[in-house]
Amino acid sequence: MTPAARAQAAIEILDLVIASAREDGPPADALVSGYFKTRRYAGSKDRRAVRELVFRAIRHSAEVPASGRAALLPLAAELFNGSPHGPAPRQTGEAEAAAGIVPDWLGPVLSPLVSQAEWPALVERAPLDLRANLARTSREAMAAHFSGEPTPLSPWGLRLSPDSAVTGDQAFADGLVEVQDEGSQLIALACEPAAGKLMVDLCAGAGGKALALAAAAPGARIVACDTSRQRLSKLRPRAERAGAAIESRLLDQPREAETLTDLEGQADVVLVDAPCSGSGTWRRNPEGRWRLTPERLERLLALQARVLDLAAPLVKPGGLLVYAVCSLLQREGEAQAEAFLSRHSAGFGEDTGMTFGRSDGVGRLLTPGHDRTDGFFLARFRAR
Repeated sequence: MTPAARAQAAIEILDLVIASAREDGPPADALVSGYFKTRRYAGSKDRRAVRELVFRAIRHSAEVPASGRAALLPLAAELFNGSPHGPAPRQTGEAEAAAGIVPDWLGPVLSPLVSQAEWPALVERAPLDLRANLARTSREAMAAHFSGEPTPLSPWGLRLSPDSAVTGDQAFADGLVEVQDEGSQLIALACEPAAGKLMVDLCAGAGGKALALAAAAPGARIVACDTSRQRLSKLRPRAERAGAAIESRLLDQPREAETLTDLEGQADVVLVDAPCSGSGTWRRNPEGRWRLTPERLERLLALQARVLDLAAPLVKPGGLLVYAVCSLLQREGEAQAEAFLSRHSAGFGEDTGMTFGRSDGVGRLLTPGHDRTDGFFLARFRAR
């Protein structure tokens, strides 16, 4: 493919990404892969080059562009030259997408800790972090195997360059490592995993944090729950690869409490890694800025509060309720945690045993610019 033909392919994919963002459809990565499945003529260099153009354009614009052409114009105007298989020439006065990092409506609701000086880090390419499965290997052995650097905060983590290929490696196939951002590892660490504990991951998804808990605490009982059968089904093969014993439990909305009655007052730890805006993961999913709307944020806030209230009865006296969101929005973090304490002040108190990140109300905040992790808010509550 010529450079102009690559630009045209990027425009076509960007049109798909823009439509998907508006309709809450598949993510950009999936759309890029699907596009090339039907275009076998594109070689590996072409695919990499087009993908780079697509994601450069996504990272460039905070607001949803009018079209793929508008998204790519400010980055590759020289390729809009009418070459065969390339974009049509630029028209006089044709609009192009404006540069930006944070959508206008979201700037005022970010945590006050995230200054504008930190904003560029929110959309920079993230490194590839691994978690060594300490139930089967050591971090030192995996650091030597992958030529990785130990992460500064997590005792389980390794940091590789963004383009590192891991999933085809034998160590990955043998369950010795998992791909997991250091911030996610710290959430599992904050749960104080230990053998003999009952730990409930109430919003487990595909089980990344449940796997981290299992690796850190062989012999613990871990119950991974979710309302999505599709997400939860991804846990079993991952657990088998890692040699982890994890129970999975599908929750039936809106009757989740009925499926959890046997765990009431029994759990040493309940982790609520709640559905959220994903604003802390824009460097991995930059089109997430295009997907979030005020209406969707309101729905997420209500869901977070509901899941926290669902979790509270499960924690035994002296146990921990750990609340986490991969968000940098104050309403999802500090404000949500404060609201939980106000509703449950008789049953829970603030637990301040964490030292990483920065203090943010009753919790801690990790950010890409300050901590070189994905953005996370994390709070712990101790049951009375």
